[in-house]
Amino acid sequence: MRNALPELRAERGWSQGALGERVGVSRQAINAIERGKHDPSILLAFKLARAFRLPVEAVFDPELPEPERLEPEPSEAD
Repeated sequence: MRNALPELRAERGWSQGALGERVGVSRQAINAIERGKHDPSILLAFKLARAFRLPVEAVFDPELPEPERLEPEPSEAD
């Protein structure tokens, strides 16, 4: 899921670690969410949005990931 965490953090001068402390997760968890390697739980998504004083839809894009990530694996017949 796409998100605006890096931009929102930069606007506030927060590091990944500082954001993680605000919402109760590790810097590594914030990094994984920012990179799209992990989708946050609903509770964490709301905590992150609340940390920025924004609605969750302003932080996370509910649309599907980029199309190239959705392409099926080539079959053996190809």
